[in-house]
Amino acid sequence: MPFIAQWSGERDGDMPVVLRRGLRGIGYANERSFDRDSYGILWSRTPSQPGRGVPEYGKVHSLRQRLCMAGLRCQVCGGPADRTAEGVLWLLDAPADDLRPGAEHTAHPPVCRPCAHQAVRSCVHLRARYVAVRASAFTFYGVQGAVYQGTLSGPRVYDAAAVRLGDPRLSWTRASQLLMTLTDFTVIDLSDPTT
Repeated sequence: MPFIAQWSGERDGDMPVVLRRGLRGIGYANERSFDRDSYGILWSRTPSQPGRGVPEYGKVHSLRQRLCMAGLRCQVCGGPADRTAEGVLWLLDAPADDLRPGAEHTAHPPVCRPCAHQAVRSCVHLRARYVAVRASAFTFYGVQGAVYQGTLSGPRVYDAAAVRLGDPRLSWTRASQLLMTLTDFTVIDLSDPTT
């Protein structure tokens, strides 16, 4: 069971989004300091109760995903991601030909070597195609989330999108996943233990 996967017992509570004073974006009526990150981005408030219910493999738990991404932790086991002098190990679900050198955006946190091997054998979408990379440089890009707009009856979702840091829509976004840009990376052969 991947560390970042959501369980059926971890449902978002009834947390209505409200307009912030001065129409400066959205927030929660009973907002707490942990609802926003250091950039002031509002995050989905999902209870963290791993093991409660059944695994929902297609869903990502926003807090655990963010912790793995920001802390360079393995998305499968939650331990440290594999790091060598060449960089941190990432698995991307794209053909190598589609990678954009200097600007590859991903919502998938890095992995440790043992979990990388397990993931490419067990994960249905990685079995079809994946590329392993060592990234020596990466930066916070933005977030994936629900983008709201203000209406006379309150804020309403109008898009689900990747929103870049600095984008004016960020104050109108309830984030669910942290996005990174891999700016300097090398494609590796995962079966080669020297890479």
